[in-house]
Amino acid sequence: MFSAINNGFSRLSDHPDLGKLVLRVSLGVLLLFHGIFKVEHGVGWIARLLHAHGIPGFVAYGAYIGEVVAPVMVIIGLMTRPAAFVIAVNLVVATLLVKTGAVWDRTSVGAWALEGEALYFFGALAVMFIGAGRFTLVSNSSLQ
Repeated sequence: MFSAINNGFSRLSDHPDLGKLVLRVSLGVLLLFHGIFKVEHGVGWIARLLHAHGIPGFVAYGAYIGEVVAPVMVIIGLMTRPAAFVIAVNLVVATLLVKTGAVWDRTSVGAWALEGEALYFFGALAVMFIGAGRFTLVSNSSLQ
């Protein structure tokens, strides 16, 4: 009985390219919210954090690449793997700057304090490893 249910469900849901699209679009759109905030409010606060760590402030403008440009590229399927790598690196840098001390912390409901960051990071790694899939706005497969 369980085997029949599993086989039936597998037949209905066996659409790996659709899964890649859902992962790409959700990762890109959710990360764009962070990028839009930075477009509206600037990256001065990031520059101050970087200065405190001895890193030049102009590096803060990389947030626009990691949270606006790369997510848009992932959404449309343009150079998806390199763009996902940029997102993953952006998440590592952002986490090290803002939440370094929270590695072992848990929230009031028991979740890991870096849960959101981890989901973005591992989602970006997954997109980097699996690629764009069939559903993209880029028809040239060498640019996907």
